[in-house]
Amino acid sequence: MLSTGLPQGAVPKLERPGPLRDRVYEALLELITTRALQPGQHLVESELAGHLGVSRQPVREALQRLNTEGWVDLRPAQGAFVHEPTEEEADQLLTVRTLLEAEAARLAAAGANSAGISALEALCAEGEKAVEADDVDGAVAMNARFHAKIMELAGNAVLAELAAQVDRRVRWYYTPVARQRGHQSWIEHRELIAAVAARDEQRATQLMREHTEHTRRSYHARARS
Repeated sequence: MLSTGLPQGAVPKLERPGPLRDRVYEALLELITTRALQPGQHLVESELAGHLGVSRQPVREALQRLNTEGWVDLRPAQGAFVHEPTEEEADQLLTVRTLLEAEAARLAAAGANSAGISALEALCAEGEKAVEADDVDGAVAMNARFHAKIMELAGNAVLAELAAQVDRRVRWYYTPVARQRGHQSWIEHRELIAAVAARDEQRATQLMREHTEHTRRSYHARARS
């Protein structure tokens, strides 16, 4: 375990090309989203710079940007800390997610084609494998890809843009309940695929609404357990 609480191997490689500050930002955001950096964790510039192999300046710039976007809290005389989302914050975002995803499911069913169905089935199979292997990070990643594919099949660029704005936070909130949701989440995905394949817009909408509501309830239940 590293001094900042990062598991060995958790630090992502900085992707090239692109401005260094942007690559450091993306690396830190990924660590926060996957909870390699936990909510409330103290973020020490020098340690993060050492782990990422960069100077402190791009780390400082990245932390300021993350603060502006609500991922990091900068506290006077204390430093930077990963933001701890309130239950209300999570509830509001997951409620908006339900609205977006339900409409995406309806549109995906309306325009269903065999290639899209096959892609959803392949993603579902990969997600099920991750659950079987107790690979939480893999399951979270495949869950995000599955929902992104539904959004793609919806064919509405504005809806996709809005969904992209909340996707990172959905992953952030989903990670701590991914193991709890486990197999049931992917059973619900299978049911959704069937509704989309049948071009049943009403059922696809209902299933997606119920599916995202289950995740929202699981997130709040974990805080009470």
